[in-house]
Amino acid sequence: MGTCPWERAHEFRTYAHKGVIVKATRSKIAASVVGAASLALIASGCSQGTGGSAAGDDGKTTLTITTFGTMGVDAKYQEYMEENPNIVIEATNLEGGGAARDDAYAKIAARTGLSDIVAIEEGWLGTIAEVSDSFVDLRDYGIEDVKDQWLGWKYDQGTTTDGKVIGAGLDIGPQGLCYRGDLFAEAGLPSERTEVAEYFGGEDATWDRFFEVGQEYVDSTGKAFYHSPRFFWNSFVNQQEEGYYKKDGETLNIEDNKVLKDQFTKIVEAESKGLGAGLPGWEVGPEAKAGDFAVYMCPSWMLGIVQGYYDEGTTDSGWDFADVLPGGAANWGGAFLGVSESSEHKEEAAKLALWLASPEQQAAAFEVAGPFPSTLEGQELVADTTSAFFNEAPVGEIFAARAQGVVAQIKGPEDSNIQDNVFGPTFDRVSQGEITDPDEAWDEAMKLLNQLVG
Repeated sequence: MGTCPWERAHEFRTYAHKGVIVKATRSKIAASVVGAASLALIASGCSQGTGGSAAGDDGKTTLTITTFGTMGVDAKYQEYMEENPNIVIEATNLEGGGAARDDAYAKIAARTGLSDIVAIEEGWLGTIAEVSDSFVDLRDYGIEDVKDQWLGWKYDQGTTTDGKVIGAGLDIGPQGLCYRGDLFAEAGLPSERTEVAEYFGGEDATWDRFFEVGQEYVDSTGKAFYHSPRFFWNSFVNQQEEGYYKKDGETLNIEDNKVLKDQFTKIVEAESKGLGAGLPGWEVGPEAKAGDFAVYMCPSWMLGIVQGYYDEGTTDSGWDFADVLPGGAANWGGAFLGVSESSEHKEEAAKLALWLASPEQQAAAFEVAGPFPSTLEGQELVADTTSAFFNEAPVGEIFAARAQGVVAQIKGPEDSNIQDNVFGPTFDRVSQGEITDPDEAWDEAMKLLNQLVG
């Protein structure tokens, strides 16, 4: 069986990776104030300025690529350059999907500065589709010849309504449950992963049962069950046939949505009972190591983040991974690679993008960083992968099982902004005890929503 030697997450610096210079940064981009509508207005009918690629005096072509988080593709740049000695890759890795979104929005609005290849996250793909003229149609560079290698819904996500393919799919984010087996045992709960899955309800696991188990844990230990409601709220939204938007991708689906409001109410009530630790969504390594909470909702890429809280080579953290998710199958996240229209070397950039998105490279990225392949062959290649960090959990097998039943949800233009800037800060205030009444909390979220899209 393969193993998952996932690299440490959240170490952002400029570093040399096997001869490739990768700039990694936490910088915040001012373009977060640029909404989808204004971005489309700014970019419509305007050609992009010169991109980042260049041909050097030595005859080599430099290609620039911007990625985010722990995508695992940077480990493959040197191999590509060795196979293509006329290519030099200059890579930038941003803190996360939000930073990458803001960076892309700023450069599209400025009509200059996009890298040759841009990693695009699922949550803001809808906005990019509205300014698709900023990106090439990958059909012109052979993607249709290999379209059957992807899950059908993943390929379709990267396709605009008029048939233009603006993104080559990288990973998908099927979800399971990360949990501290040692803390579960101390609380008198099952700790072996199959028993944990059954205890939550197995294939019939519900969110009500999740809160019940959480209450059992709190009553037994006096400690919080989870770190922040942000994560499992996002999981719940992604499980719905329609999320923040209707299927048309344009009509908002929030204010009068009883299903969303009912779950929102349950979360606020759970917070009042002490199930949450009052922590931010990210950067909770010290608290995770201290056992201040016991569960994480884990899409595939989250495993690398959790492992990144610990020293490299750690195998006794107590974390395990179970084949269960309250409410059923859900996909959280997943990235695409697009080629900017401003690139001076579109053909070479498209060739690199399609190579990085190939099954073999997706499987390699999973081994390094945890993002689960969106290609069928890639999933087969990682089927036997286990994780020493997660108590030898058969992560390849579990994620393949968790991917079954996932239905791609239409993401509207402000989807990621709604998650990050409407419900995220509202739940933060709830977690901090600033708002305890569910109706008041919902009203606060709706106020932020109207400020964003009103």
